Amino acid sequence: MVGNAELRAVMADLGLTRADLAHLVNQELVALGCPGTLTVRTVGTWLSGQSRWPQGRIRTALERALRRTPEQLGFIPHRTAQPQVPSEEPVLRRDFLAASAAAALPSMIASRGQAVGHTDVDRLKESLRTLTALDDHRGGHGSLETAALAGSDQALGKVDRTISDSVRRRLYSLAADYTATAAFSCIDDRRLDDAERHFETALRLAGLGNDHVTTMRVFNCLSMVGYHRNKPAVALSAAWAAQNAQAARRDPLLASLAHARAAIAHSTTGDRQAALRCLGHARDALSRVDDRERPTWTDFYGSAELFALSAVVHQHLDNSAESESASHRALAGIPPQFRRNRASATARLALAQLGQGEIEQATTTANSVYTLMGDDPLPPRLLTLLGDFHRGLITLAPTSAVTREWTDRVHAQGETQ
Repeated sequence: MVGNAELRAVMADLGLTRADLAHLVNQELVALGCPGTLTVRTVGTWLSGQSRWPQGRIRTALERALRRTPEQLGFIPHRTAQPQVPSEEPVLRRDFLAASAAAALPSMIASRGQAVGHTDVDRLKESLRTLTALDDHRGGHGSLETAALAGSDQALGKVDRTISDSVRRRLYSLAADYTATAAFSCIDDRRLDDAERHFETALRLAGLGNDHVTTMRVFNCLSMVGYHRNKPAVALSAAWAAQNAQAARRDPLLASLAHARAAIAHSTTGDRQAALRCLGHARDALSRVDDRERPTWTDFYGSAELFALSAVVHQHLDNSAESESASHRALAGIPPQFRRNRASATARLALAQLGQGEIEQATTTANSVYTLMGDDPLPPRLLTLLGDFHRGLITLAPTSAVTREWTDRVHAQGETQ
């Protein structure tokens, strides 16, 4: 596209339309004591290249508005600039004010810094992808929570340097996503009070950013918190809130996840019919999923993860055989990079096998959780599952050699279950 490519790129990065830019420049003109008369048509001449060097006071206002020099905005100075002699006092006054502002401009730009744009937000999002990948591999822990909260602080620290609503909303949305990541890490770390506190903050930030996807994410995770607190009513209410979130109504993948979460909540109360009905809704919604762009935190969810969640439902409904089948299908499909989820599905498989009296097979499966996680410490949420397995094994076969070997393994790991 011909014309002033630099100005066009800056406007796109800052999220500005022609009308937005005219409004911002006029605000600065008024602050300089000049009439705010810049029109959208004039902005068009800048973009087309027809006007290559704005007038003095307008140029000063433009620098103040975008916090960039004219050269950075793609303007080219005239080779010979003839000074104009002011003929009227008002003109002299305006030129004096504009010249004074221009003289002060370098220090103003240095102190305020350049305006934050979409490129800055994109760079911050890359760091969030790294944290999400770390969570998928290792699971939640204190260092991940700290890093996520630092990312949120970075995003919020840039809000005051935005000049467009679109960039400002993206920063609030990104801060919400970072904070929700910190909260999810706390769930894995079994620090549920901290998780709830972070989720409250994430929900507020998502509102400021008009971010319906993160809002749905928060309600989905609050359903998990209710589940881990053994409060089925809370878990179910949060799952319903996730289903009713605008993002879930628009995206069948998110709707499927919310239905699966509701199924787990129903299963903990023994409501078989409602739990299985919700699983059916989750499968139906998943069959309608398209390939639209989604946040990286949703990458874990698909048919394999739905099988993993189905295994949880069937376990609560005392369908050990169904739970084992679903766990096998989950493990056949969960990608290797989601190591924590594979370990959780493996622990569920061990519980399902134990529920059918397959003591040796179940113990072998449970031992493979440690192998899968390698040298990394097991997240407390995963340890809780293995603790359930430990208690079930002792109850079922308290004196068997398999139980003694498993108990020795647990003691050797030095982990309380």
